[in-house]
Amino acid sequence: MDDDADPGREGIPAPGHQAPSGALLDQALESLQASAVAVDDDGLIVAANSAAQNLLGRKAPELVGRDFHDLLHRDRHGHAMPRTRCRMRKALLTRQTMHGDAEWFACGNGTFVQLSWLVTPCALGPGVTGALTMLHGPGQEDVHPGDDRHSAPLTELDRLALLAETTTQLTSTLDAEEALHRLAALTVPRLADWAVFDLLTERDEVRRVLVAEHKDGILIERDDLQGPMPPVPSESPMPLSRALRGAASSLVGPATYQGPPDSGIAVEQQRLFTETGMHSAAIAPIRGLRDVLGALTLGRAQRHDAFTPADLPLLEDLTRRAGLALDNARLYQRQRKVAETMQRHLLPQLPVLPGLEMTARYVPAPDASSVGGDWYDAFALADHAHALAIGDVVGHDLDAAAGMAQVRNMLRAFAWSHPEAAPSSVVTRLDEAVMHIAEVPMATMILARLTLAQDTLWHLHWTNAGHPPPLLVTHDGQARYLDEAHGILLGTGVSRHRPDAVTVLPPRATLLLYTDGLVESPRRSIDHGLDRLRRHAASLAHRPLDSFCDSLLDQVRPGDNDDDVAMLALRTPSATQQQ
Repeated sequence: MDDDADPGREGIPAPGHQAPSGALLDQALESLQASAVAVDDDGLIVAANSAAQNLLGRKAPELVGRDFHDLLHRDRHGHAMPRTRCRMRKALLTRQTMHGDAEWFACGNGTFVQLSWLVTPCALGPGVTGALTMLHGPGQEDVHPGDDRHSAPLTELDRLALLAETTTQLTSTLDAEEALHRLAALTVPRLADWAVFDLLTERDEVRRVLVAEHKDGILIERDDLQGPMPPVPSESPMPLSRALRGAASSLVGPATYQGPPDSGIAVEQQRLFTETGMHSAAIAPIRGLRDVLGALTLGRAQRHDAFTPADLPLLEDLTRRAGLALDNARLYQRQRKVAETMQRHLLPQLPVLPGLEMTARYVPAPDASSVGGDWYDAFALADHAHALAIGDVVGHDLDAAAGMAQVRNMLRAFAWSHPEAAPSSVVTRLDEAVMHIAEVPMATMILARLTLAQDTLWHLHWTNAGHPPPLLVTHDGQARYLDEAHGILLGTGVSRHRPDAVTVLPPRATLLLYTDGLVESPRRSIDHGLDRLRRHAASLAHRPLDSFCDSLLDQVRPGDNDDDVAMLALRTPSATQQQ
């Protein structure tokens, strides 16, 4: 269809694909400060403004009349994005407003650019519908210092673009500091010369966390204006104090703080206006779902125009989105603290075994809420033997972590009370308990009994309940999986005989117990992960045990792994040490 495009005036649809809105649509798109493309209900490009043409490196005749998805949208490998997986097409077909972040688009010169996008339904003309697609690149500034548009008031479409961009930027991070920097970059210099964030801590203390201005195309922080603030006065009528108590947004100027200060916060505000040279500012509270989280101040110093009441609704829309982002970030941090606390209290101290080295590792999942059910344990038994265990309770949440604690505690009780029992017998009793008294859906585990025999060698007696097999690495670099004694996992309700196996651990050998997060990947088979672990472990046979474990985590754990990892490793002494 692009062969028929008219190479004449840019923005005019190709013959045979008549734009329903013609010059009016072109004019509307050009008035936007964002890169914008209009498409019809079939996904064909109707018009593109000059900002979009520059961003994509394509002139209007190369765009108009072409299918937006087929021409431009790519996956992270640079291949055509399958239509069934394209959220942009879904938004178009369902006439919904959707946005995406950091997706790839093909430029006219054969390169690719990573952009955020917003698709929203719109009318292209009388009785004709379609969608408006706005594009924005990471770090891209739509307004530049000294540009005449810098002082121009935003149109309604500009406001829509800014709010959509803010939503995309703030919902794609769970880091509070990063979210505030992104919002500052979106508002300065587009709306103001300064952005100031004051946040309330969980103890209701105030901290000025960010004071930023725009210089030479980058955001500059004023560290000297940041830091702890005086407490919020309960009766002060001053704008920032009122905003931090949740009052409505307001307009502020230097004269607001020229009189005698009524509080420590007013003193800081006087200093802020003096140091920044702001002649006009707007302050709005940042509200979370339940509480006031802080306040945002946007100030103008170089710009000659002052804020007006018409600017306050946009500021409140921005702070609402900031409040949601901060709420999510704080919830994320609370969940991470819960995860760290549970890990610290539920995972045991390792016993000291004469002549044996032993160490363990636990790496939580990237998602703070996915504390997981991975665990390890090592403890003494009544008959001078020691028990080793590793397991994984199904699930990636606090319930899984609590279930892990139940399983581990019951295992300890059964193993201690029956020290002469084979590992398979203990695990069978544990399986029955899991089915009847534990709140655990299913679990995998290995239970091993470690003893020092009369031949001065360490013997390992174990059973495996559906868990990845132990790995034995000899000092000469041979590595093999102990894949005997493999039975079904816990919690299935199926009664089957559980096997046991026994092996002798050679001198200076390394035994590794681990959970599946070390070897599983969404993109590769478990066999690939096991082979990778075996090869790397063999190459590290001479490493000190701590270095052995750290190197395995660094070299073997899949980069796309979203699971936690537990490891328990021990190394036998040399033959001379054993004698």
